[in-house]
Amino acid sequence: MPNQFKVLTLSYKNAPIDIREMVSLNESACRNLLEGIKEFTPVREALVLSTCNRTEIYYVADKDYNQEMLKLLAMQKGFIGVKKITPYFRHITEANLAVQHLFRVTLGLESQVAGDMQIMNQVKHAYQWAADAEMAGPFLHRLLHTIFFANKRVANETSFRDGAASVAYATVELVEELTKNNQNPRVLMIGLGDIGATVCRNFVKTNLKNVVITNRTYNKAEALAQECNQVAAPWENVWDEIKAADVVISSVPGDCFFIGAAAVASQEMSAAKSFIDLSMPRSIDSAIAQLPGASVHNIDSIRNRATVALEKRLAAVPQVEVIIAEAMAEFNTWTKEMAISPAVQQFKNTLEQIRQQEVARYVKNLGAVEKDLLEEVTRNILQKIVKLPVLELKAACQRGESETLLEGLQALFNLEKQTA
Repeated sequence: MPNQFKVLTLSYKNAPIDIREMVSLNESACRNLLEGIKEFTPVREALVLSTCNRTEIYYVADKDYNQEMLKLLAMQKGFIGVKKITPYFRHITEANLAVQHLFRVTLGLESQVAGDMQIMNQVKHAYQWAADAEMAGPFLHRLLHTIFFANKRVANETSFRDGAASVAYATVELVEELTKNNQNPRVLMIGLGDIGATVCRNFVKTNLKNVVITNRTYNKAEALAQECNQVAAPWENVWDEIKAADVVISSVPGDCFFIGAAAVASQEMSAAKSFIDLSMPRSIDSAIAQLPGASVHNIDSIRNRATVALEKRLAAVPQVEVIIAEAMAEFNTWTKEMAISPAVQQFKNTLEQIRQQEVARYVKNLGAVEKDLLEEVTRNILQKIVKLPVLELKAACQRGESETLLEGLQALFNLEKQTA
């Protein structure tokens, strides 16, 4: 078992977005793929993880089932050939490297933004789906809980999760700061390019629930609003929405739409307003900051916030790697002991059978008290006999020398050899 953990992985590091889209799986597809693995392969422990940046299949098996996994993935996505996607998948078949990869992915070391906190929840969901499909056995249960404990250590002992290290997260963090004294502030998002859409999705994780989206293509705004439980507004109402908002965020290029100081002044805004410009070229006039109660924040100031946070996180990477190394050492100790546990149990069962056979020869003529005493004494003797070999085996596991002792034990007591 310890040497049977593998991973099939595709990520933003080696696959363009069109390929990632081809193999991206929603919750239903992940669950269906797990059922397919369960039905069509001998694999009995598997975890399917799919995000916007990666699609991965972790599994425990005595041989490589990567091609079978790819075919099942292709079937789930509705295409037959796997020739186009195969070159983008990495196969990690060395168990320790596969375990390390899952640690790094879950803790955010492999994310586009170091320390990304969303990936932890995504892994937890994937783990739940595996458990629901009865595809999470002893190995995955222990591994995932070891990783979750390591994650708590990272959060408590390092600065790897501090601050908002992406422009989108930094924008949301800034909006929270600007509106902390407002009750149910109204936030307007103008434009839905990559960054605008990401900001809207990040609002979902906050207490900012009064978010309005407007975009030249209304259907796009409406679709995202439904996804994020927000409100879509027609583009022709954009100035009415600007007037009603407490915070205005624009990601529309300034050569397509521009919010000028004169236009804002003419709207006779009744309350203080904050404007956040995520556009290039800029779409919000910096002179607006001179109007009473108004403030303007541009993409450079947002990037500076994100850069400072990212630098702080990157400085904490060595601490995170130490925590991973310690957690992996603890997990490897468990896997080694798990590998010898069947032999240890056989050893105990064999000695127990001998004890029972010998006791049975003498108890016929004994009274109840004597029988109980004989049982207790012989059990105690057996426990003492078993204790030393088991301790020696566990110690040998830590030294990587358990194989020789196991072979001796199996030969001495005619134990069945385990195919781990």
